[in-house]
Amino acid sequence: MAGDRTPKTVGTVWGLLVLNTLGSAGAKTIVPLPRSLIQMVTMGALVAAFTLALTVNLKLRIRASAYVSLLTLLLVTSVISSANLESGFGALFRCARLALFVGTLWLLSRWWDGSTTFVRHHIRMYFAVLGLVAAGLIISPGAALPDLYGGRLVGALWPLTPPQIGQYAAVIIGLTVLLLLGRRTDRKGAAVVIVPSLVLLALTHTRTATLGLVIGLTLAIGSLILTSAAARRFFTWAVVCATVAAVGFASVLQAWFLRGQSKENFSSLTGRAKVWDALLAEPRSTGETLFGMGLGDKSFGGLPIDNSWLAVYQEQGLIGVCLVAAVIIVLGGIALLRPPSLERACAIFLISYCALASYTEAGLGDASPYLLHLALAASLLAAPAAAAATPATDAPDATPEIPRRRVPQWARRTEVS
Repeated sequence: MAGDRTPKTVGTVWGLLVLNTLGSAGAKTIVPLPRSLIQMVTMGALVAAFTLALTVNLKLRIRASAYVSLLTLLLVTSVISSANLESGFGALFRCARLALFVGTLWLLSRWWDGSTTFVRHHIRMYFAVLGLVAAGLIISPGAALPDLYGGRLVGALWPLTPPQIGQYAAVIIGLTVLLLLGRRTDRKGAAVVIVPSLVLLALTHTRTATLGLVIGLTLAIGSLILTSAAARRFFTWAVVCATVAAVGFASVLQAWFLRGQSKENFSSLTGRAKVWDALLAEPRSTGETLFGMGLGDKSFGGLPIDNSWLAVYQEQGLIGVCLVAAVIIVLGGIALLRPPSLERACAIFLISYCALASYTEAGLGDASPYLLHLALAASLLAAPAAAAATPATDAPDATPEIPRRRVPQWARRTEVS
């Protein structure tokens, strides 16, 4: 694997994985799109991603990855929990989807070398998704800012909810800021990504994405402070600006953060706590407690669970919860053991963002953008493949062999005579 140049097809595969995890449920679009058509597109993207990844990696060369290994165990748990069909045949379909997702990650692991190659693929694809959202906002502001969602930004051309848009915007903002600090991109290119993404994030009024961006960037930049002067300057200016904003725009920030909700509604996390309490109070057998009910639509009693840990507990049981916790702990532990670098900072940002978002968003137990974010973190934390050894490096002190000169036949006859 040493010296393998990442083919362009790999970027296409990563983009197809992003397309698959966009989901099929969301706001009403300008042109109504049947859910069956959207599911056909997203599932077709996953099949195409697996096929392309297999084509470009015909020899099935993979790298050892604790992250993908844990996902494989989670897949096995999902199959066991879904086999009894308590969640219907849809559970087996979701298992097949997760299997293709994990299989594609195994095939791509060949090119996980600790570089920022996949970071750029990640930013480009999600920026294209945000471009589609911005186009919908320009074409039909009413459809993009519907009253149904309290005037929050949704996808008017492709059904995307405010939390989804906020998540995509926050992730690419954080990664682009880190690339800028690491001098892997220029200010103009960074501004093209950061400025419009910040506007879209503000229009979504998504608290989880905003807090995840702030906390994730704080931890990531903090890991660079001792080795990067640019990180120290950025951190200082960020603290000054945050202090000024907190003092001068406190009322505006509070209104944006509350989104017009009452204190009671805010304290119950927009009604999430009621669903969580009901889920935990549901009687379960020993098998259901250990393995869950099977992969479903991340809902309970017809209402979204909106918590990764409880969604995993519902669908994959305590075993699934332990495996997801192991994913966060293992990736976080590896990141802490790595020396300071831009790649490590990007991984810390992604891990911390996903860990924080898991409290109010579901997705860590199934093929989702969150698992794709963590896959990107795993690629950043992978050790570079060792260069192929050459004879000179194998024995540097050995005396080089002097090639033997070929003696012409006529010369041999002269010597004999």
